[in-house]
Parts: sequence; C-alpha cells; structure tokens
Amino acid sequence: MEIGPRPPAGPPGPPPAPARERTGPWPVVAAVLVGGWTALVTVLGQVVGWAVDQAVLVAGLDRAVPTWPLVALGTVLLVGAPTLALALLPRSPAVRATGRVWLAGALALGALTLLRSLPPVHQEAYLAALAATAALLAALLGRLLHRRAAPAAAGGDGTPPQDGVGAGKDGRRDPVPAGRDAPDDRREGRPATLLAVAAGATLLLPWAWLGALGGLLETFLAGLAAAALGALAGVLLDATFWARFTVGAPPRPARLVLVGGLVAGVVLVLVAAGAGQSGAQLPALFLLPPLGFALAALHAAAARAGRSVGRAPVRWLVGLGVLGPLALADPEELTVLLATTRDVPFWVAVATGAAFAVAVLLAVGGVLLARPRAGTPRRRVAGVAAATLLAAVAVVYVVPGQPGLYGDRLLVVLREQADLDGIPTGAPGRAGRDARAAEVYRRLVATADRTQAGLRRELTRLRLHPTPYYLVNAMETDGGPEVRAWLSGRPEVARVLVSQRLRPLPAAARPARGRVPAPAGPAWNVALIGADRVWSELGVTGSGVVVGASDSGVDGRHPALAAGFRGGDDSWYDPRAHTRTPNDQGGHGTHTAGSAVGRGGIGVAPGARWVGCVNLDRNLGSPARYLDCLQFMLAPFPFGGDPFTDGRPDRAPDLLTNSWGCPPIEGCDPGALRPATAALAAAGILVVAAAGNTGPYCGSVADPPAPYPDVLTVGAVDRARQLTRFSGRGPAAGGAAKPDLVAPGADVLSAFPGGGYATLSGTSMATPQVAGVVALMWSANPALVGDLARTRRILRETATPAGVRPDDPTGRRCGGDADLVGAGLVDAYAAVRAARAG
Repeated sequence: MEIGPRPPAGPPGPPPAPARERTGPWPVVAAVLVGGWTALVTVLGQVVGWAVDQAVLVAGLDRAVPTWPLVALGTVLLVGAPTLALALLPRSPAVRATGRVWLAGALALGALTLLRSLPPVHQEAYLAALAATAALLAALLGRLLHRRAAPAAAGGDGTPPQDGVGAGKDGRRDPVPAGRDAPDDRREGRPATLLAVAAGATLLLPWAWLGALGGLLETFLAGLAAAALGALAGVLLDATFWARFTVGAPPRPARLVLVGGLVAGVVLVLVAAGAGQSGAQLPALFLLPPLGFALAALHAAAARAGRSVGRAPVRWLVGLGVLGPLALADPEELTVLLATTRDVPFWVAVATGAAFAVAVLLAVGGVLLARPRAGTPRRRVAGVAAATLLAAVAVVYVVPGQPGLYGDRLLVVLREQADLDGIPTGAPGRAGRDARAAEVYRRLVATADRTQAGLRRELTRLRLHPTPYYLVNAMETDGGPEVRAWLSGRPEVARVLVSQRLRPLPAAARPARGRVPAPAGPAWNVALIGADRVWSELGVTGSGVVVGASDSGVDGRHPALAAGFRGGDDSWYDPRAHTRTPNDQGGHGTHTAGSAVGRGGIGVAPGARWVGCVNLDRNLGSPARYLDCLQFMLAPFPFGGDPFTDGRPDRAPDLLTNSWGCPPIEGCDPGALRPATAALAAAGILVVAAAGNTGPYCGSVADPPAPYPDVLTVGAVDRARQLTRFSGRGPAAGGAAKPDLVAPGADVLSAFPGGGYATLSGTSMATPQVAGVVALMWSANPALVGDLARTRRILRETATPAGVRPDDPTGRRCGGDADLVGAGLVDAYAAVRAARAG
C-alpha cells in the first residue's frame, strides 16, 4: 500500500559518477613495471618451452614430460609474487584491481600450461581437457573475483556499479547479483557484441584461407576450447574491471582506452599463453594482446553513451581470436622438422602475421571509435557487419581455402600375427629366396583374411573406411578417442596407434632442386669405402641385383638414376598421391637412392637396378605409410592392384634401403613395425636402416625400425673415419648393440631432383652406401642372395676400424665401440672379395 503520492519517473540515466581517485605516481609506476615483467616472463616461458620440445624432438629423445610443469611453476612464481604485491599494497583501487586480475590470469595460465603434459599426438584429449579446465577456471575465478568486488557493488569505494548491477529506470540500482549481466545491459550491449563478432570473424579470415581443419571431433572440441577460453577472458575482463578505469565525471574515454587497454593486453597475454598445445599458443601471443585496446574502446563508447557492456564482447572476440590457431593448425606440424620449406610453419607464420595486422587495425579503429565526437554504433549496422564477415569466412574457407576434414586415422594392431616358423630355406640364391617370399606372403595374407574379417565388416558398417594390412596384421581406420577406446576393448585387438595424416597446404611447396654440378670422378665417400676399386679391379658393379628404396620418392628422370629403374607396372608405388611414374618433391629419396645405385661416381652399386615407393609426405610419415611401402616391397603389385590378391613376391627387390625412422610423434610405438621386419627377414629380404640423427646421446637408436635385431642398422662417420656427433648411439632397447656398421655420412654428394646434385649429411646418407655394398656382394656371388646371416657376418668381419673424436660428449660411456660404431666402417672391397671367395 502506498502511503504518499509516487514521484514521476524520470528518463533513464547513466550510473552515478564515481569519485575521482587521488593517488601518487608510484603505484602507477609499479603497475607498469609489473605489467612489463608479466608479459616478458610469460612470452619467454612459452618460447623456451616450445624450443625445448623441438630440441628433444630433433634429438630423437623421449619427450621431456616435466618441461611444461616446470614452465607453469616458474611462470606462476615469477608472475604471481609481484602481482600479489600489487593486489595488496597500493592504496589505489584501480591498481589493486589490476594486480588481482593479473594474479588470477597467472594462476589460470599455470593450470592451463600443465595440460601440455599430454602428448601432442593425442590432440582431441588435450582439447577436451583445455575446454573443461578453462570453463572450470572461469566459474571459479568468477566467484572469487566478484566476491572480492562485492563492497564495490554496494558503492563502498566510490566505483560505478558492478557488471550486472546497473542503474534502474528510476535512477536506483537494480538488484542483480554480481557476476551476471542485467537484462538492460544485455540489450544495450548488443551493438558492442555484434561488433566484437565482426572483429573476431575478421581475425579468422587468414586462418580460413591458409589453414585446414582436423577431424570432426577435433574441430568440435577446438570450438569448445575456444569458447571456454573466451569465457575465461570474459570473467577476467568484465564490466567491474573496466569500471576501475572509468574515473571522473564525465567519464574519460582516453584513460579507459589507453590505460585499460594496456592492462587488458597483459591479461590477454596470459590467456593466449594457455591457448593450445606446444606451438599452437605462439600465434595467439601475437593476436590477443592488441585486442585489449579494441575491447577498451567498445567499453569507452558504451560509457560515453551511458550504457553498460557485459562480458559478451570479450567472449566473442577472444573466442574467435583463438579459434583460428586452435582449429586450423595442427600443433604436431608446427615443428622445425617442416620449417626448411614452405610448409605448415611457414603458412602459420603468414596467417599469424595477417591476423596480427588485423588485430592492430582493430585496436586503432577502436581508439577512433572511442573519440568523444565519434558516433555510437547502431545495432543494425553492427549486425550487418557481423553477418557479412561471418559469411566471408565461410566463402574464403570453401573457395580459396582447403575445405574438408583432415583428421588423423588409427592403426589397429591385432593380437594374432602370422606364424612364420619353419619357412623352408630352399635352394641357395634367388630361386630359394623367391620360394621363401611366396610362402611368407601366403601365410601373412591368410592370417590377415581370417582374423580381420569380422572387424572389417563392423568398421565398414560404421563407415570408418578401414584399410587392411597383412605385413603387420593390422588395419588403418577413421576415428577419434571414442573409436580408439571401443577398439582397444575388443578381444582380438592388441593395441591402437594414432596414424598421422598431414593437413593440406594452401599452395604446394616448391619442388627440391639440385644446384651442385656432377662430380668429376668417384665421390670421396665412394672412394673411402673402396667401392671404386670394386668396379675397376674386380669388375663388379651390382648388376643383377635389385634395391628397394622407400623414402620421399625418386626422380626417375635424373641422369644418374633413369637407366637403373627396373621398369614394369610393379616397380613404383605412391600410396599418397597415386602417381604412376617415379618422382620426388622433397629430394631426400633421390639423394639416398643415388648413393646406393646412382651412376656417374655417386653410387656404390651403379650397375644395380632399383624400385621405389613414397612413404614420406613433406618429411613426415605414419605407421600406415611405412607399412604401405614395406608391404609393397615384399610383394609388388601393379598400379591400382590389391596388395592382398595381386602381390608378386617373385618380383620383390633383393634388399631395402630405409633412411627413415618412425618416432612417437608420427604415431609409432617401439613394436609397431616389428612383425614387418621379421616377415621380410623370413622372406630373405635384407632390411638396411639408418640409426637416426639422434646423437650424441646414449641409447638414442630408438625409433623403428633401427633397433630391431633383424635390421642392419647404419651409423655415420666423417672423412677422418670419426663418428659424427649426430649419429645415433646404442644400446638399443633390451641392451642390444647398435648400430651394426658405420659408413660415410658427413657432406655426401648425391643426386637431387631436376638433374642436379646436392650435399647432405646424416645417417640417411650413410645407410644407402651399406645397401650398395650388399648389392655388390650379391652381384659378385648370387648364391648369397637371401642368405642374410652369411652376408651380415662378412660385413662385420671385413669392416675396418672407425674412431670416436676425443671431444665426443659421450666418449666410451655408451657401452663401448659396439654401441658407437658397431663392427666398424664398411669396406666394400674387402667385403666383395670375401663374398666372391665364399
């Protein structure tokens, strides 16, 4: 019941003007120093953490799991201490609020950084954890920050109303709980929200053009993670935060934009540092900080019009800002292994640069928008801008972009593998080898057909597109973590590995081209192992022997290699691009094939023939691609043929040269290819493999297939017969001595695509030379073909000593010469003489 007449309601007005702060300069100076320190420590910590990850990857070591927990702890301690002091000591409410929000951001970053302990190969699991953690942090920090700000909501310190505690139509404050947007705020903030959507869509444009999506689940989880990170930023940069910088009557937009934008930029540095796996967060560190000024300008424009803006603009702008690198760039491809060409790191850098320029323009535009004479954005104009730019993102993604989903696949390894015991030895030489290869092929295919039938039907019914393999009884299939969990629980499945698939590029990398002229005579490495003496004195060049080369491909038109190609419809296989003739875009495969069988003084066995297969795509592979080529080498098949029914084991090459390894980042575990090399050995096909450029660390011969006992593993020496620093060392898993031999691997000249030549270093260069020596041995004595035990024994017994430099960091600590240089430096001349005598 009313007691007296109700006064007439007046027109809506702005919130009561806050009192002007009175504070000295020192709190502001302290805040500037702490802000700079916070940004510096955060950025350095992220860069150092990523650099450590890359150094470990290049060195071939096990992933350093403590790296990111240490980065998280260091960042929280180094940033948390000064921001805590800033939150407690100064008398200025604005400076204390700045310290509180930076401290909250540092604690959130610490929690988000810990998630990088998850291996990069499990991207879906990481994104799910990121989304859940960021959402939980947003909820917790929202409660803590607003509980701390409750006195301010009541006007206790003279600040404007809290976010969601706005002025009512009668000039009084609406009783809306702190931490929520009032209905009026939501309506009044819609132009700002729509402008934020438009700005975020503009940031997405370069990524939609230059990037590519992963799988469906991965893309969905990336969207959730981006939304959660936007919500976290919205909690840290809510209306309460901006109100601290709207000081004076009337409000001063310049102070809000400049001071509030700087403070918000530091907050966004902290949010960006936690936005993605190792490497994926680096683009966000460029993109988000300038947006602090754009957000400040939106709030300044609203304050000038007497309106209140909630958290929605922050959520949308930050969420869309981090969506690009989270969804459209694979962190496993942001590696220095791909940084030498115009691959994913190059295009991510281009997209980051373009998006950074957009972010800077948005900041400048926001400053102009906040000018006292600037007009207030209208909702209809902002809505048209947002809709137009979102449509532009879709068009750019579909037309010049790379539309589609390119998620990783799964390799399902079955428990039962083929029984290859009791394979008859047969006649000596190639006839016996062919008979063994045929029997091995028959058993492998029969086992795969019998044990895979039910699972193949189930995967096909689910439209997961299974691809069966027999060399290892396994199948590659579509699927994410949920499919992996289902498959892992099936009784016939031993384990499920991630089979990597590279995302497409906006433009193909330039093909590799050789720039060095052909050698005038035998290359130094050929002469060092005595291969030229084998040609001139013993008259053996490798004729009658076929070498299989699995790598990035082979330039079949190169003058040093063209005449050696075996030809026919079953001598070339490209499981990725399905090309019909030998080619090579990267150059690595042409170089290694040239060292084995190239003519003109670069190859050890220039009279041997070769067959080729592509298992490296832009210098990265996967378990399935390696199996594609190893399977082809056991039983070649014609173009478009079925490996299970059209294989020709009698056309298998005599030996294989493999200058690659399958590390965990590509999806392999230590036993992934073990049944494959065992089957090839049972068939009488010698597998020669590189020890890896993982030195100088002991036990660094670790990536399949180099550690396997039935593989002839090769390390590298230089011109002085000294072990190179990069050559992988033993012992291998289980204490096995590796490498078996060493060969020249420093500054080796060989063929390169385009008809030229190039000089490269690595155990990749040493490996084909040992394969060439075996080709010479088997050419000199065809009865040795398929006799792997005798061949290995001759190589060991005829090897010459190789040394270790006095300054080698490992010295003799790896277990002795057997784990450094194996039996020693391969000697082609002595090995061929011994083979012929035998």
